[in-house]
Amino acid sequence: MLDYLWITFYVIIFLQCLYYLIFLTPLLGAKQNNNRNRNPISVVVCAKNEAQNLKKFIPHFLQQKYSAPFEIVLINDRSTDETGEIISQFAQNNSNIKIVNVEECENFWGNKKYALTLGIKAAQYEHLLFTDADCYPTSENWIEQMASCFSKKKSIVLGYGGYEKIKNSFLNKLIRYETVLTALQYFSYSKAGIPYMGVGRNLAYTKSEFFKVNGFIKHIKIKSGDDDLFINEIADSSNTSINLSFDSTTTSIPKNSFKDWILQKRRHISTASHYKAHHKILLATFYLTQIITLIAPFVLLFFTADVKFILIPLFIRYAILFLSFGLFSKKLKEMDLILWIPFLEISLIFIQLYLYLINRISIPTNWK
Repeated sequence: MLDYLWITFYVIIFLQCLYYLIFLTPLLGAKQNNNRNRNPISVVVCAKNEAQNLKKFIPHFLQQKYSAPFEIVLINDRSTDETGEIISQFAQNNSNIKIVNVEECENFWGNKKYALTLGIKAAQYEHLLFTDADCYPTSENWIEQMASCFSKKKSIVLGYGGYEKIKNSFLNKLIRYETVLTALQYFSYSKAGIPYMGVGRNLAYTKSEFFKVNGFIKHIKIKSGDDDLFINEIADSSNTSINLSFDSTTTSIPKNSFKDWILQKRRHISTASHYKAHHKILLATFYLTQIITLIAPFVLLFFTADVKFILIPLFIRYAILFLSFGLFSKKLKEMDLILWIPFLEISLIFIQLYLYLINRISIPTNWK
């Protein structure tokens, strides 16, 4: 029995190392798209009670330097604060702002997908670029960078949506670590020809792709998933592109309480059970090997006093993890997370287990 335990430990360590190397290899060879063809773009922003954020962030969209026409489609999803007044004021002074006001609809109560569908239908242009109302472009070249990845074959563009840094906050580091790790996965999977998700904070696709599958109809009753479930449905090796340029990123306001972040993550992970089977297998395998890597060393310590047979494999595994995560985070200017990786990884593993168990009992029902 002990022999099987040692074999399992070494096999799991090998799989973890292989997994991170597989993550790293495609991205090291990723080249920036220099497509000079620029299409008119509709930037689509869905907002519900986001008056203060919109007041700060709409100017970031208006200041974008883009060599082709672009419009900003602001969707007011039944807000009860001053969202409507704020976007109306901006629209009065900027002709490229289009407002979509969402009325109550009993069949689609509280569903962001309904609001987004109205916004997409109202958009003037074929090429759509999405972000959230609590996000802002990191650079004035955001539209230019994301649009450069569109081509005759590439109708979907995956971008990175990060979070603002808060000093001396472990929660903030945990939020950003989880965000970078998730991005490392979906970028590398896409580069390897098996795209499985994108994030609504920074995502682009064409109207044609949207209407080809009748929009969100296949999962319209699922409150979340307007980004990851939709991309899981339509993305393939031939139509999906990624952008790793820092100028192509967006930045969001992070949650400042553990309770709020847990609720946000519960909504996000509730969609994972609806992914395609091979995506679920790959993601579940990664998570299970993480758990075993965490637990197995403590079990083995009961049977041996020679810890080098435990520490050496773990050292190799963490060296590869630091390399993989470090090179990727350098592109995204998240290098301050690297020294915290062991603590952040352990914390995230237990939190993800908790989220899985609590979502088995109940699933959040509203998008905001």
